[in-house]
Amino acid sequence: MRVVTDRLPHPLRSDALDNRGRILDAARALFATEGLNVPMREIARHAGVGPATLYRRFPTKQMLATEAFADEMRACHVLVDEGLAEPDPWRGFCHVIEKTCELHARSRGFTEAFMSTFPDAMDFAAERAYAVKSIAELAHRAKDAGHLRPDFVLDDLILMLMANRGIHTTSQATRVAASRRFAALVIQAFRASPQHSPLPPVARLAPAAPGKIM
Repeated sequence: MRVVTDRLPHPLRSDALDNRGRILDAARALFATEGLNVPMREIARHAGVGPATLYRRFPTKQMLATEAFADEMRACHVLVDEGLAEPDPWRGFCHVIEKTCELHARSRGFTEAFMSTFPDAMDFAAERAYAVKSIAELAHRAKDAGHLRPDFVLDDLILMLMANRGIHTTSQATRVAASRRFAALVIQAFRASPQHSPLPPVARLAPAAPGKIM
């Protein structure tokens, strides 16, 4: 008789779970303020664990970032769904712009990850593709309703995220407040108006990696 030797995966011990939680907390905090260039050893130091423990739990920074930003990706999914559900397409489009700027203002690292710093992270690629497809649909509706300027293109959203990421302040609260004002200015620029002058040619800003978002 053949003996089955496969074993079910063991749950992590309480100390291992504690280490994992500290690593993720440290990664979120450092990614938010420093971006994704923060060294893995610095994350381990802030988490109070050794580099070996960090790499045992998360062998690559890509894996760590994907896990650390899981909540942000879910929030992104929710906010675009809220925009799509809004009967008024312009209000739905504005909702997505406002909430997207605020979400990204809370973490520099999330903006970098969202914009394909790690193009092979499938969780990010799938959620990013869904978000962009949804925003494209919203933009199409808003244009048809006559509220969104006809020369708007999705590359303008990449430009918006890049500019929003450039907001540097002494605190997250101030950064979020500045981002809200920036979003309001962006919305005014996107609104259809007979006084608008034609825009310069589009600068293609989307990443050229497989699964690119444009």
